[in-house]
Amino acid sequence: MTAHPDPAPLRLGTRASALALAQSGQAGRALVAGTGRAVELVHVRTTGDVDRRPLTQIGGTGVFVTAVRQALLDGEVDAVVHSCKDLPTTPADGITMACIPARQDPRDALVARDGLTLAQLPAGARVGTGSPRRAAQLLRARPDLEVVSIRGNIDTRINRALGSEADLDAVVLAASGLHRADRAAEISDLLDVQVMLPAPAQGALAIECRTEDWQAGGWLAEALAAYDHAPTRAAVTAERTLLRALEAGCSAPVAAHATGEAQALQLRALAISPDGAKVIEGSRRVDPDGTSAPERAGASDAHSAARLGEALAAELLDQGARDLLDAASAAPDQV
Repeated sequence: MTAHPDPAPLRLGTRASALALAQSGQAGRALVAGTGRAVELVHVRTTGDVDRRPLTQIGGTGVFVTAVRQALLDGEVDAVVHSCKDLPTTPADGITMACIPARQDPRDALVARDGLTLAQLPAGARVGTGSPRRAAQLLRARPDLEVVSIRGNIDTRINRALGSEADLDAVVLAASGLHRADRAAEISDLLDVQVMLPAPAQGALAIECRTEDWQAGGWLAEALAAYDHAPTRAAVTAERTLLRALEAGCSAPVAAHATGEAQALQLRALAISPDGAKVIEGSRRVDPDGTSAPERAGASDAHSAARLGEALAAELLDQGARDLLDAASAAPDQV
């Protein structure tokens, strides 16, 4: 009897942080389920991993992405897994965003000493974050706080608040990352979206492959298509289209959150000054029976969601969002 060789493993490119490995492993196991294939996680070192300065100083958009994508284009890996909120909004030549799995909790989470909530933090409490969006919304809700710029992986950040040599009262992290890294038990307060609107695409993963492989089909293309989650893709499309229309990067003080089914999607968004004092915000929804009349015949969910993002971005720009974001990018000492 002739032995059949084992199928080639799925090579997934990923950053080497604990969170990146956890979420890439989860995605890989889902993709190879039932195929008899193994998953090989290929570690890729990115600019964001090497340079510890604030993201706003080293380029923000793409610092965790470029090297991983290059490994894909060079044929070193078969697909790559990203936190979708880290991806630039412009497509990359030769690469297709083939899969957006079902979204984890998109909210931000507070990890604080003594289990304190945001409302319970004392005046002058020191709260750490590496995100201008989070910093500005923290100050909007609690202008009495001292917001401290921090970088590092999940363990490093949590230790700044809970470790034996903690120097902060709390840190703010994405709830989805804490869940994926098995650190959700340390969440002391899940921040309501009315207080802390999430980053565009927060909580979602994006799996990319080479466009030529996607177009050629095969087992991986089929697995990616099956693992894609249409409601999450629609919501993320609306949020990322708004971000692109505002010409803002993933580290800009812009927040967006879409909810509902694709043909009844509701999108809320804001742009905010670094001190939280000035906010331009709005919301818009897709009509329950479709989008605009000319589009209803055969309009795709993605197209409908993109039009929603563009329309709300136009409203924010009409209210002065461009000037606010330009002023924010020029402000010194951004988180």
